[in-house]
Amino acid sequence: MSASPASSSATGLSARTQRILEAPVLPLLLTLALPNIGEAAARITFLTADALFVSWLGSDALAGVAVVFPLFLILQTATASGIGSGVSSSIGRALGAGHAARARSLAGVAVVIALIGAAFTTALMVLAGPTVYRAMGLASGALEMAVLYSAVMFGGSGFVWSMNLLANVSRGAGNMVVPAFAIAIGELFHLALSPLLILGWGPVPALGIVGAAVAAIAAYAVGTVVLVLHLVSRHALVQLQRRHVRWKSGEAKEILSVGALSAASALAFQITTFLVAGLIAGLGSTAIAAYGAANRLELLQYPITFAFGAAVITMVATAAGAHDFARARRAAYTGAAVAGAIGLLFSGIALFGGHWMSLFTADPAIRSAGALYLLGLAAVFPLTGMGLAAYFACLAIGYVTGPFLLAVARVVLVVGIGWTALQWGGGLIGISLASAAAFALFGAGVFLLARRRFNALARG
Repeated sequence: MSASPASSSATGLSARTQRILEAPVLPLLLTLALPNIGEAAARITFLTADALFVSWLGSDALAGVAVVFPLFLILQTATASGIGSGVSSSIGRALGAGHAARARSLAGVAVVIALIGAAFTTALMVLAGPTVYRAMGLASGALEMAVLYSAVMFGGSGFVWSMNLLANVSRGAGNMVVPAFAIAIGELFHLALSPLLILGWGPVPALGIVGAAVAAIAAYAVGTVVLVLHLVSRHALVQLQRRHVRWKSGEAKEILSVGALSAASALAFQITTFLVAGLIAGLGSTAIAAYGAANRLELLQYPITFAFGAAVITMVATAAGAHDFARARRAAYTGAAVAGAIGLLFSGIALFGGHWMSLFTADPAIRSAGALYLLGLAAVFPLTGMGLAAYFACLAIGYVTGPFLLAVARVVLVVGIGWTALQWGGGLIGISLASAAAFALFGAGVFLLARRRFNALARG
């Protein structure tokens, strides 16, 4: 964990905040993002390992988890890059303006929001979950597995809310190392506990699907403990103090004015995957299998881009709080350029999609269909990266309405153009081109919105 930041007597800002305001932009961005890349790797490991562990329990367990886990991912995304973005951007702006006391107050309100959000999430999913899973076609053994897994996963949603919001308190203060460390340590517990709790050993009974869920939630519980220990210590730039853990309308409004629409945008991204899968299902099992494998490349871009997006939020928000809008604009453009360059790597993989598909299947028909789908998307991965980075930059200055509307427009375009393409016999490549058009609109549109807003701020 980081050492206690020194204060600058000349400006009243901490040394860390001063560095965020003065250090060369690109090296600082890369330095801040580096721990987040490790965090992204831990999250990807979590997704992969959980599926592997559950597969030990047979087809009913796999089917049950297949309908629960996407809903859990929505919760994860909505709290980490949704509400959490509101937390980190508001704290960054407060610190940039030299208002350390307000930053501490915002941190306390973030805890209250986490507790309220967790209570709502748990009540909703425990009560409505069985009906939802039954409506999605589950029955008998698979339904029983889904209900058990869901009860534990969403029963522990308080740890998901707490870890993700507290992680963004630390990120908003410019400390990316502690959240990455907390998430990595939590994943180690997940990896160690899953075999033990699922299969049992010695005095530990075999808990099956319940054990898989307990191990998964343990990752968030451990991460929460690590973050709390840091934030109540003298090493934290923004300390978590008990007297600030109470509802304050002004601070809550500042967090949620960004976080609520950001969470809705994250939900729109998740919904798109389900809707596209629904369209493709009409093309048969080969097409849906090809989409399932090919789509993993798209999904992989998000956590990697988020690693840089979290750093962009901190840099832009801190500069905006200090009214250094020229630096905020420079940080936003630099983040977009880096994310676009990362997108080029994904374009290269998509151009040779057959190699990517061979990681998942040996069936030549599925490989060919998946490669064709990826070929249609190859050109837009850089635009997607630029758009996502620009989106995070907009959140940092509290501008979310325009990007949110573009996220909704992306869903409408994918479904509308995709459905039309299918009616005209466009097949899987038609869906791919519809997705490409929607990604291009979102990426270019958000970048242009950000450019217009930051230019206006820089002009004063």
